[in-house]
Amino acid sequence: MTRVPILMYHSVTDTPNADTRPHAVRPSDLEEQLAYLKESGFTPLTLGDLVAALNKNNGRSLPDKPIVVTFDDGYADFHSHALPLLERYNFPATVFLTSGWVADAGKDAAGRPLDRMLSWGQAREAAQTGIEIGGHSHSHPQLDQLRMEDLRQELRKNKGLLEEKIGTPVATMAYPYGYSSARVRREVRKAGYFAACAVSNTIAADRHDMLAIPRLTVGKHTTINMFKRAVEGTAVPLIYLRERILTKGYAVVRRTRYGLQRVRGNV
Repeated sequence: MTRVPILMYHSVTDTPNADTRPHAVRPSDLEEQLAYLKESGFTPLTLGDLVAALNKNNGRSLPDKPIVVTFDDGYADFHSHALPLLERYNFPATVFLTSGWVADAGKDAAGRPLDRMLSWGQAREAAQTGIEIGGHSHSHPQLDQLRMEDLRQELRKNKGLLEEKIGTPVATMAYPYGYSSARVRREVRKAGYFAACAVSNTIAADRHDMLAIPRLTVGKHTTINMFKRAVEGTAVPLIYLRERILTKGYAVVRRTRYGLQRVRGNV
């Protein structure tokens, strides 16, 4: 069985605000983590390259120790802090961008950005250095709670804007908050995505649904020892025990909430 750690980052800064603080990583910590991956012989891939290799597309094959680094939302500090470190260590990565949150979204602005966000120009610049730009919805809603038409609009507008503004095809995405459902995954496929990331805090494997690929959270409280054990696949269930319990609890709540909304005719 093929096993690949897929890391999920958000903001990279020494000065997070209250909204981004729980998932923010200091630039010095990110550098220490990238250095460990480099020294330990990991080969970084974008999510798109990983899925292509798993599907044996274009004759690609997986390296011995593959790893995928992803960033959600598209914070401005990706450009100022994360991108220079990725370039220094020659690491490609995937940024899942919320199109309505982009700094110069203009008439397309939607939702409530949690901090300063990337501009379209910065996103294009990142893409030109080998960063994969993926979708993350248009306004960052809880997709599994939306009416069907709103769900389709969130997915299609996001993909369309990204492809128009970045100038490259967009074939991967990540679910806001990590939440999805069978209905959401069907619409993701119909929107033209061939892979999508959840969270789950589990090492990804080729047995997983390519529209619900698990990732490992890297945040404020991820020590370097925790990080090393996570990427090496040592005691992952124990490291993320609290997060996994909360995720299962949220899943029950969300299914119940959606069921009640259907009964009331709200979705």
